[in-house]
Amino acid sequence: MSNQNRHVPMKAGSTALLIIDVQNGTLNDRLADTKPWFYEQATTKVVPNIQKLMAACRAAGIEVIYTVMESLTLDGRDRSLDYKLSNFNYPKGCWEAKVIDDIAPQGDEIVLPKTSSSLFNSTNFDYVMRNLGVSQILVTGFLTDQCVDQTVRDGADRGYFMTCITDGCTTETQERHDWALSLFKGYCRQATTDAVLSEID
Repeated sequence: MSNQNRHVPMKAGSTALLIIDVQNGTLNDRLADTKPWFYEQATTKVVPNIQKLMAACRAAGIEVIYTVMESLTLDGRDRSLDYKLSNFNYPKGCWEAKVIDDIAPQGDEIVLPKTSSSLFNSTNFDYVMRNLGVSQILVTGFLTDQCVDQTVRDGADRGYFMTCITDGCTTETQERHDWALSLFKGYCRQATTDAVLSEID
């Protein structure tokens, strides 16, 4: 299906902005040395674009929803097998599991902890979206070729209009980012932050 067929009006009540894994554990100053390209893209482009989208969505009455990697337990016994095999655990309530301050939730905005690449598999996101009447999901966050990719594909399979904000997400290299976008473009509409902002306005 073409992107044009997936282009539906962005309206309060039927649209949600989803911010995936933009948290202290995935974006912190230590990454400036260990993952310099990712850190530069995330801090100078992706986070500022998410901030613009958040402001526009809040003003328009569009839901802003977050997901973070966080176990339901301290020892992570509830994690997915993949997280266990990868020896990956952000314990319940830890600093690493908190949304970064620059895009912190406001009021009663929803934050869902997850322990899988796609939040459809380890949270009640689908149930919540249907209760809210949401049919279109604007996807941002980390990483383009992992959690963003999986979420876009799963959302499309569940009957949502998925829109990936191409400059509102990133991964560890430009090549991986571009490759991921090209691979899952059949499951979503892809648009820049400026294009989406013009539609929200």
